[in-house]
Amino acid sequence: AFPLSISCIAIALMFGIGGASAFNLAMGRREKEEAAHYIGNSIMMIVICGTALCLITQLFLEPMLRFFGSPDNVLGYAKTYTRITSLGFPFLILAAGGGHLIRADGNPRFAMVCNLAGAVVNTVLDAVFVFGFHWGMAGAAAATIIGQMLSGLMAIHYLRHCRTVELTKEHLKIKWQYVKRILSLGAAPCTNQIAMMVVQIVLNKSLTYYGALSIYGEAIPLACAGIIMKVNQVFFSFPIGISQGLQPIVSFNYGAENYTRVKKAYLKAITYGFAIAVFAFLMFQLLPRQIISIFGDGSAEYYQFAVSYFRIFLLFTFLNFMQPITSNFFTAIGKPTKGMFLSLTRQIIFLLPLIVVLPMLIGIDGILYAGPIADFMA
Repeated sequence: AFPLSISCIAIALMFGIGGASAFNLAMGRREKEEAAHYIGNSIMMIVICGTALCLITQLFLEPMLRFFGSPDNVLGYAKTYTRITSLGFPFLILAAGGGHLIRADGNPRFAMVCNLAGAVVNTVLDAVFVFGFHWGMAGAAAATIIGQMLSGLMAIHYLRHCRTVELTKEHLKIKWQYVKRILSLGAAPCTNQIAMMVVQIVLNKSLTYYGALSIYGEAIPLACAGIIMKVNQVFFSFPIGISQGLQPIVSFNYGAENYTRVKKAYLKAITYGFAIAVFAFLMFQLLPRQIISIFGDGSAEYYQFAVSYFRIFLLFTFLNFMQPITSNFFTAIGKPTKGMFLSLTRQIIFLLPLIVVLPMLIGIDGILYAGPIADFMA
């Protein structure tokens, strides 16, 4: 199911970061009317794309999940979960993309509250539906979409009453001149998410294929990869959060030609990103088994593979703050080509070929070593 979640985030970043960057650049140039059109067009494109993705998922669910690498013994759970969660896709994209627009409007606190409210409701209802009502996978899915709906509705409520501009029906009319600019600025973060989705699909297929040829079997590598990817996402959320906090500051000041402040903000973001990355690296290298144990128990082979995966695949975590911050920085100052190139380096240019080639040479361990090589080169 994870590639579909990535698709939602890709759309949210395309129109959220793209719209927010265009909005702040216009506000820095004191073009307030133009700025309002960027917000309005971003909102409408988020709604249209979110609805389209929901419908496509409902119509083609099983072939999509099989294509994403679901084995037969996982497919039933995946179908149950995704059939329900796909109904929340428009709200998930509104919450994630709308958060960028709200932050660009000068209210990062509400953007944070919006995301936290949905996450807290999701977590509480997970416990109630799964452990209390014994609804299983359907309960986890129901908790997810209720949390997403809450966050999405909060974002809609805010965007109807922006601080810095007043939105009218005219601003919601889709016009190519605004959509084109939004797409160009949102292409880098969106492409990065799509690249992650492609890598996830190839990774799933490689893990099941080479896992079946190893002592671990199909299920252990796939389960370990899911856990480690989620833990790595928790780390990545910090550099990404820093890069998103950086965006309105550098966009506005670049539009206002205050380049000294742009550089100062970027260097400060890099400093904080490095400190967090070093801390995460030490956790991943020193406490892998303890982190894995949070997600439940397993066999000796399960822990053996999981600990190796953690330590090897995430070896260069202390460098991984640079790419998301720098990629989003170039997008924020209106240079999407550089941003897009940087966003593609790790996932597509380096990691994807390595995941395909290295296992042919050294088996399933090749997948583990693909991660640090790609990180270092990126």
